[in-house]
Amino acid sequence: MKIVIIGANGQLGSDLCRVLAAQNVSLFPFLHRDLDITNATQVDQVLDSIRPAAVINTAAYHKVEECEQQPALSFGVNAIGPRNLALACRCNNTVLVHFSTDYVFDGAHSQPYTETDLPHPLNVYGVSKLAGESMVALTWERHFVIRTCGLYGVAGSSGKGGNFVETMLRKAVEGAPIGVVNDQVLTPTFTGDLAETVARLLGTEVYGLYHISAEGQCSWHEFARKIFELEGLKVNLTPVRTGEFPSAVRRPAYSVLSKEKLKRLGITMARWEEALGRYLAARRDRRELRTVWRDRSRV
Repeated sequence: MKIVIIGANGQLGSDLCRVLAAQNVSLFPFLHRDLDITNATQVDQVLDSIRPAAVINTAAYHKVEECEQQPALSFGVNAIGPRNLALACRCNNTVLVHFSTDYVFDGAHSQPYTETDLPHPLNVYGVSKLAGESMVALTWERHFVIRTCGLYGVAGSSGKGGNFVETMLRKAVEGAPIGVVNDQVLTPTFTGDLAETVARLLGTEVYGLYHISAEGQCSWHEFARKIFELEGLKVNLTPVRTGEFPSAVRRPAYSVLSKEKLKRLGITMARWEEALGRYLAARRDRRELRTVWRDRSRV
């Protein structure tokens, strides 16, 4: 079985490669610079030459502030790119896995959003991702569109210069007071867990739209507090309101996703606190391994 992974060096792509490499599949990992999904001719040529059983697309333009200033680029990557992939997958009878976001919702709910709730994005990024979902669903029936939330992974997020966990730990080392918003509620999701779940979902052939994130919910402030608690760090952490960080971009105040549809397939996710603990342990293991190799290189 051949599987193409687009964005293989990102935090989600890296975990997908790790998880799927342990299965009986042949992986074809592509970095963003190696395959431009906005180039339909290139997409067709690559997929025609490989003829994979599945394509997993993690490519996205997700710098929310920049999307607002560059809507054409945002729609190119987040909407036209997925359409190009869906068209090529349709020609090759290939399953397409595409990732979307909690930002398709406006955050006005007070209970987890289901797949049947009406989207209402607040910014260009959210609109472009919703357009990408529609492009995939319109073009090719053998697809999984996965909405997820608050991703962090051991590989970090190259497009954003790290992830929230790494940012908090870096600020803790700097020693300055840290203010984190407490009026935006989400579910932080470990990409290692998401990758494991995607691998299971891929085997079901029950296509369609799915919400996949960790269980539970917290504010960004509660997330930061748990990071410092698990790492045993004493930090001057202060809750602040979103309005204290002026921005031209509106963000949903509530981004929790319901996983009931996923559960009906017998697939469950861990709570975010447990997943965070495993992430921090994996992060320490990786740092220790790098230290060992560095010391060996000096011998």
